[in-house]
Amino acid sequence: MIGFEWTVAKFFWYLFFGYFTLLYFTFYGMMAVGMTPNYHIASIVSSAFYSMWNLFSGFIIPRPVSPRHTTVLNPVSQLFPQLIPVLALRYVQRVPIWWRWFCWICPVAWTLYGLVVSQFGDMMTEMDDGRTVKVFVEDYFDFKHSWLGGVAAVVVGFTVLFAVLFGFAIMKLNFQKR
Repeated sequence: MIGFEWTVAKFFWYLFFGYFTLLYFTFYGMMAVGMTPNYHIASIVSSAFYSMWNLFSGFIIPRPVSPRHTTVLNPVSQLFPQLIPVLALRYVQRVPIWWRWFCWICPVAWTLYGLVVSQFGDMMTEMDDGRTVKVFVEDYFDFKHSWLGGVAAVVVGFTVLFAVLFGFAIMKLNFQKR
């Protein structure tokens, strides 16, 4: 349906990222309830973080890439090469460079990185412009297939972090008044 290859390794990578994504969202919700006085405030805090995670995940607006990746041309810049400089257009349509730090601490961005790299990071199928899918993923998104193990470790790290913070919150924080 969306071009996934039917291999055992890619199937289990997909299950891994899906499972741990659901797990860290669950632990994050539990942590938010444990760290706030009541569930009303927890829902407000959680919805704010979910919105920020969704915005900076790279799904709606791609995360910034380093200036060395200039091989991907935007369709608008191909139509009007004299009017719009290619590099300026590339950075207008991406997350601003000063928000790069939030893209690196956003757990949903790491999940998206892992899913894209595990499913498309090693595909050698040629696209319409003559480049392979692997080259396109590396050039446009700056996702490297060699980082797959590290990305998986980061996703597991977010899960463990939220679980530990939840345990700490219910053990040490007390919002009851006498």
